[in-house]
Amino acid sequence: MDNLIAPKTLAQFDAELKDAFMLGQWTYEHLLHAHADGPKSYGIPHVWAWDQVYPKIVESCEMLPKSNDARRNLSFRNPATDGRPATQTISVGVQAVVPGEICWAHRHSIDALRFAIKGSPSLYTVVDGEVMPMETGDLVLTPAYSWHDHHNEGNEVGIWLDVLNTGMMFSLNQIFYEEYGEEMQPRRTRKSDYIDIRGGPVRPAWEDLPRSTAPYRYAWRDVERTLRRFHDADGSPYDDILLRYANPFTGGPTFHTMDAYVQQLRPGFEGEPHRQTSSAVYHVIEGEGCTIVGDRELAWKSGDTFCVPHWIMHRHMNASAAHEALMFVVSDVPALAALGLYREEPRRSMGATPPPPVPAHQFRRDIASLVIR
Repeated sequence: MDNLIAPKTLAQFDAELKDAFMLGQWTYEHLLHAHADGPKSYGIPHVWAWDQVYPKIVESCEMLPKSNDARRNLSFRNPATDGRPATQTISVGVQAVVPGEICWAHRHSIDALRFAIKGSPSLYTVVDGEVMPMETGDLVLTPAYSWHDHHNEGNEVGIWLDVLNTGMMFSLNQIFYEEYGEEMQPRRTRKSDYIDIRGGPVRPAWEDLPRSTAPYRYAWRDVERTLRRFHDADGSPYDDILLRYANPFTGGPTFHTMDAYVQQLRPGFEGEPHRQTSSAVYHVIEGEGCTIVGDRELAWKSGDTFCVPHWIMHRHMNASAAHEALMFVVSDVPALAALGLYREEPRRSMGATPPPPVPAHQFRRDIASLVIR
C-alpha cells in the first residue's frame, strides 16, 4: 500500500497544460455560457456635448499654436473602457486646423472619414493629390493608404469630425503608418486626372475604374438635396429616413470596414426599439431629441456626438413636433457583414425592403386580381 501513487488531480493536470502552453476548455466554458444572449456590449452609451467639446477644441488651438508634431485632435473616449475608443471598432473625435496652417502629409492603414462641422471653401484636405474642399456638412473620404494633408487658407478655425476604424485595426494588429517626408504631397495638375470626378453618373469609357474605395467628396448641398426628395418616403420604423453615403464606384458600403449615413428623424418621430451586432457613432447636425439605449436615456442636441454600443436595444425620438432632426452616422456594419456576423433584432431592417415597384406593373397586377375575383 505504501507504494501506491496518488492519482493526478485535475488541478495538477491543468498546471501541466499551462506549462506546455495549453489550456483546457473546461476552465473557460463558463465564459461561453455567459453569452447565451449574444455578445456583451462594449463600453456604455455616452454623449459628448458640443457645449463641452467646442470650448476645449478652441482652447487646444491656444495650447498647440502649431501642430507640427501631432494633429490637433480631441479623441472621444468611452467612459467605461479605461480610455479606449467610443466603440470597440470606431474612434471618433474633433480636429481643428487654424488659419494658415498645413498639417503634414502622411498615410496609414486606417480608413478615415472627415465630416466638416465648421468648414469653408478655404478649408480642404488633399487626398492622393486631389484637393477636397471641406465646406460645412461636406464628407471627405480618406481611404486606407491614401496620402493626405490638411490646409486652412481662410481666416477662421476649421473644425471637422474625425471618424476612423482605429479600434478594429489595433485589435487586428494591422497598423501601418508612413510620413511622406515633405509637408505637402504633389498635387494632380489636371482636373481630368481626378479620381473623384470618375464617381459621377458619366465616366470615361476608355478607362478601367477603381473597384474599391478611392478619394471622394460628398458635398452637403448634394446630400441635402437628395435627402429632401425622401420627405414623403415610408422610411424605417427604427431609423426613419436613413441614407447611405454609397461608394460611388461600387454602389456598396462607404468603406469595407465602415458605412456612413445621413439620418433624418421627421417631426414627432418615435422609433421602435431594435438592436444590432454593429456599433455606431452619431453626430447631431441639427435638431434635438433623445436615444434610449438599454436603461439609459441620451438627450442630444445640435453639435453633440454620441455612441451606441453593439447588441443593445435602442430607439430614437425627435423631441420636436415641428422640426426635423438630422444626424451624421457611422457604423461598422460592412466589416461584420463581410464576416457573416451582422444580425438585427427583432427583424432585419438594413437592405430588407425592395425598391418601389413599377407603377404599370402594379396596375396590371391589381386589374388581374379583380378579374380573378
